[in-house]
Amino acid sequence: MLVVAPPTSHLVPPNPNDENYQQYVSAQIRHLSPQSHLRKTMARNSSRQENGQPVERFYQDTRNSPSTATLRPNVPNGVRATESTETLRTLTGDDSNPKPGALVRSNTDVGPRRSLPPDKPAVEDNWELRHGYEEQHNSVEFLGQLSSAFFMYYTDKRHETGGKPRQEDPSGNNSEWRMRDRQKTVSAALIICLNIGVDPPDVIKTNPTAKLECWIDPTPGVGVNAKVMEQIGKRLQEQYESLSIRVRYKQYLDPSVEETKKFCTSLRRNAKDERILFHYNGHGVPLPTPSGEIWVFNRNYTQYIPVSLYDLQVWLGAPSLFVFDCSNAGNIIANFDRFVAKHEEEDAEARKKDPNVQLPTHGDNIQLAACGKSESLPTNPDLPADLFTCCLTTPIDISLTFFILENPLPNQLTLKDVKRIPGRIAERRSPLGELNWIFTAITDTIAWNLLPRAIFKKLFRQDLMVAALFRNFLLSERIMRANGCHPMSVPPLPETHNHPLWQAWDLTIEMALAQLPAMIAAEEGGPPYEYHHSDFFTEQLTAFEVYLAQGAPNQEAPSQLPIVLQVLLSQVHRLRALILLSRFLDMGAWAVNLALTIGIFPYVLKLLQSAAFELKPVMTFIWARILAVDGACQADLIKDNGYQYFLNILNPASQLPVPNASEHRAMSAFVLAMFCRGFSQGQTVCLSPELIQTCIGHFNDADNPLLRQWSCLCISMLWIDFPEAKWVGIRCSAHQKLCEMAFDPVPEVRAAALHALNNFLGIPDLTAQVAHYEEGVASTIMRMTNDGNSMVRKELLVFFSTFVKRYQNKFLVAAFERLVMEKELLEQEEANANFNPQHGSLSRRPSRHGSKEGPQKVSKWSIQGIMWIHIILMSIDPHPEVAQDAQAIMEYVHETLRASPLSRHAQPLMNEIVRLSNKAANTKPQPASRQPSAAPKSRRTPNSGSPAPPAGLPKNESYLSMGMRRTASMAAALKHLTFGGPSEPAPPPETVTVTQRYPGGPKRSRVPAEWSKPPDAHDPASKPLAYVKGKEPKPKGFQERDPFAKQVIPLKSQFFEWAIEVSSLKGWHLAQLIRSLQYFNEPQMKTNEPDEPGSDDYNRKLWRRGRNEKLLFHTQPLKGVAGTSAWDVPKGFFNNGTQPMKMCFHQYEDHLAIADDRDSICIWDWSKSTRLSRFSNGNPPGSRINAARFINEDDQALLLTGSSDGIVKFFRNYDSEKDIELVSAFRALTDLVPSTKNAGLVLEWQQGQGKLLVAGDVKVIRVWNAATEICFTQDDRKSPPAPPPP
Repeated sequence: MLVVAPPTSHLVPPNPNDENYQQYVSAQIRHLSPQSHLRKTMARNSSRQENGQPVERFYQDTRNSPSTATLRPNVPNGVRATESTETLRTLTGDDSNPKPGALVRSNTDVGPRRSLPPDKPAVEDNWELRHGYEEQHNSVEFLGQLSSAFFMYYTDKRHETGGKPRQEDPSGNNSEWRMRDRQKTVSAALIICLNIGVDPPDVIKTNPTAKLECWIDPTPGVGVNAKVMEQIGKRLQEQYESLSIRVRYKQYLDPSVEETKKFCTSLRRNAKDERILFHYNGHGVPLPTPSGEIWVFNRNYTQYIPVSLYDLQVWLGAPSLFVFDCSNAGNIIANFDRFVAKHEEEDAEARKKDPNVQLPTHGDNIQLAACGKSESLPTNPDLPADLFTCCLTTPIDISLTFFILENPLPNQLTLKDVKRIPGRIAERRSPLGELNWIFTAITDTIAWNLLPRAIFKKLFRQDLMVAALFRNFLLSERIMRANGCHPMSVPPLPETHNHPLWQAWDLTIEMALAQLPAMIAAEEGGPPYEYHHSDFFTEQLTAFEVYLAQGAPNQEAPSQLPIVLQVLLSQVHRLRALILLSRFLDMGAWAVNLALTIGIFPYVLKLLQSAAFELKPVMTFIWARILAVDGACQADLIKDNGYQYFLNILNPASQLPVPNASEHRAMSAFVLAMFCRGFSQGQTVCLSPELIQTCIGHFNDADNPLLRQWSCLCISMLWIDFPEAKWVGIRCSAHQKLCEMAFDPVPEVRAAALHALNNFLGIPDLTAQVAHYEEGVASTIMRMTNDGNSMVRKELLVFFSTFVKRYQNKFLVAAFERLVMEKELLEQEEANANFNPQHGSLSRRPSRHGSKEGPQKVSKWSIQGIMWIHIILMSIDPHPEVAQDAQAIMEYVHETLRASPLSRHAQPLMNEIVRLSNKAANTKPQPASRQPSAAPKSRRTPNSGSPAPPAGLPKNESYLSMGMRRTASMAAALKHLTFGGPSEPAPPPETVTVTQRYPGGPKRSRVPAEWSKPPDAHDPASKPLAYVKGKEPKPKGFQERDPFAKQVIPLKSQFFEWAIEVSSLKGWHLAQLIRSLQYFNEPQMKTNEPDEPGSDDYNRKLWRRGRNEKLLFHTQPLKGVAGTSAWDVPKGFFNNGTQPMKMCFHQYEDHLAIADDRDSICIWDWSKSTRLSRFSNGNPPGSRINAARFINEDDQALLLTGSSDGIVKFFRNYDSEKDIELVSAFRALTDLVPSTKNAGLVLEWQQGQGKLLVAGDVKVIRVWNAATEICFTQDDRKSPPAPPPP
């Protein structure tokens, strides 16, 4: 193939100094989109003609010419128009240069033109637009959409994913957020060894020194030592009770070693497998030994008795929580694990002797120590002696004291004054309660940001007592470090004392203490004072909002997430926190898992009991996100009737505080569908005519396809294995309404309706009434075999497989009778092939249907017989996944037939069909070599490129029946059953002989100057080349079925799992509180990745738009001279290897698609003369490619092909043999009728309207809608039928 361009000497380059040219450049810069000015001009000039002829004819005459391949504008393909003289004058500023009417070749003409001679007439300012565009281009709204957005088709999620749920990443979405091993501390032993009045021998106290124990001064007095000890013990218990009131506390004041053993063993016996708290205050006994021994007393308090860690572990067992408040506490931590290892060794030895022995555990222990190995406790007299205990049990009091000591305030507050802050810890709106609330949020956030997730979950979410102590331990690390001690813990924690949030805590304390004098004065009778609450939560929510605005780069966890959790406890900030939380959950499953890990679930579960009107929309959204990631929350919704929250929202009578209530009802339907999915208790509580009637009522919501889709799926989930619900649906006529929804314009809704109808089948008691209902449904949806969406057809096959399984015996009869018919047809073909007119009259030629009528077929007009024919037809579906599913059903039925009582009749039929098929294949004439010179002159017409009728095709057979007979898997499946192996073996490589027109003569020199010479009689004949069939592209994620595996039906549908991830609408906007839904398991409120400024997809799209604009700018001047210049400069030479039949240029890319006379397509880069890819269109034998088009050329184009058997296919990544994928494939034309002038399939693509017009060897013109993927118009051509072939 030779491609040439006008010689550069004939071109008139634009002059940069020309005023017209400068105005043209300014006009181009002013328009963001290269389409905007053109489209507005089209709208102003709606009915112009040139030279008395419609512009369309001139365009069609040149649209396939190489000269216009790079001149096509960035406008919808459905628009065929040229600029008017007025438009040209506007752009160039020249009123004297009208454009010549003879050069109307392209969609656009916005460049400077050469002057016409004075005798040339001007073009009339009157032209028309094609295919109903006049009305739309007069709409300002439509023009705005054209200038700001591209019209792309077959790029939705259902095409990108192939209707299959994505395979989950094993490293993601597997966070176990539920506390499966949740434990609680049930008992606590508070051991206080003070021995007031007697200092231990190895402790040297300073003077003055720290005295306070539990904020009580234990200074010895006459006869009050015992009473002081009781007060200290009682105060310590009260401090622990402020952390957890449900723990059973027991005080042990100065215990002996016998008492210690006794109460430790008693605690473990009563606690069983729960955790025990062991608090040890050793301020009145010697320091722990280097081996970790702690000290108690003898009975007479005359000696200090050591208690080894080994014995203590035996008495207490595990799990246990140890708090050691004494100097040199690090010795205990350092030796604890050593004794645990010793216990485990002894237990292992004991199990070897007796495998059934019951032994206590010792490993699950948590330890907190006040200081390191050689560190002494602080002795600052302004601080309590049990500073570590105060940090763990009274964090607010010690924080205020520490702040006063570290940061003296000008208002002269004393340490006693800080204890006068009003309020209670449990009242969050009081000053003291607010401080505790903020402290909890800060310590949780510090732990969340610094600790590994597993450690955080273990320490801060499993046990309330452990969580409280470790939150306060973070404070102790800060305060103790400031006083020369380094607290220790097991498991060890990273350093947290220098976290920036401690500064926020200091600010909060300072703001509270600054108001303290006024509050004290008000208590003493002064002027009333209203406390000003802290702005901490408001500021943190703002910081969280900033994080969300940045888009969570690298999926980094937000530091404010625990604070958002705490804010949910406040009615003041709750709505804002929920909205921000919903935005965070919208970022994906990873965000949902983070929120669940932090502990959001109990809060949102509790909020379902709230009657707050304004919370309903955002709560519905949050629950939809949670259930999309973790569907195991069904049992939680039964608690306190939480599911009623969504039933009420789904009811049309309910009121929602948003203008788009239908979207939130769609989410409620999703929540209820997930609630019923595989959860019998959920199905039982939701079973009511009201729910089904509500869902049926939403079928009429024409504005929200998502509501219709999830209403269908809600009914579907309710019906699964639940006969009572199916009878309720029958009484509500739900199955009839769903049959109507099976023809909805939205493919996802159609698939959802089929999903529900599939689950409708299977009422256990198969009575005549039930069979009537089910067969009525089957007969209604039978027409959907011609649906243009492969996902819908796959769902239809799932229904067919369920129906086949349910009425298996009837399908065995239908399959057997079809085998008989197939054998008769093959015998008839064999008789026709052996018929010789010279040895008999024409009247003796065998009839197509045999010489006599056979017996009446039982299944001929039955639902089962008709469905079986549809299954056979779908086994040759152009989409591989659909064909594979249909073949699985066929093989199952045939295998069952072989194992049935009909086997002795069916097996000979199968063997005979295989024999006749092999014989017909071996005797089929091979296609002749295509030599144009050998064709008769009378057949060399402009239509000579049209496909000829396949050889051996009977006159009364259609292309469809021929395709089914020649390519259906009937015989192939029978071969698989008979001999084993794949049901569709790969055909042998085809060969074709490619020769030159005129043999003989010397070889012509191949120099560039000779390229444009026509062939002559001296061209030599080339050697025949083998035709190698290219690789046939498959859909994304396509998996070949194992041909040796036993087929099992019914087929399993994946639509519901896919629907959880993807939906069909777009655009959640937070400003309108979740306006419309695009995804459930994917981002919904944020902009799609291709539309997000700064994203890679957006930048690529922006680059392509600039590239297209630049290309238009440089090619416009060429149009003025293209029609009058000589096209004699070679541009490139391509050796396609096979005979090219159809060619198509891309408007902007340097891509050229060439289809040969078989089924191969080559993609060339014509600028570099290199082939980018070659692949097979997958045509059946006897058919060829009739048309090739590029669609979505403004952005990432798809390749559209149409073949003579009525099949249309769309390919993505067509320029890469490795990445090419089949996007969609369907049969656009059926019942093709052969004639003397075969057109096969003729198509026209309209990008602007998303319509595909197809016609050919049929009596109708069909118009397919690319958005809905259904044929919405079928017009009779009202032309006399072509005469049949001779």
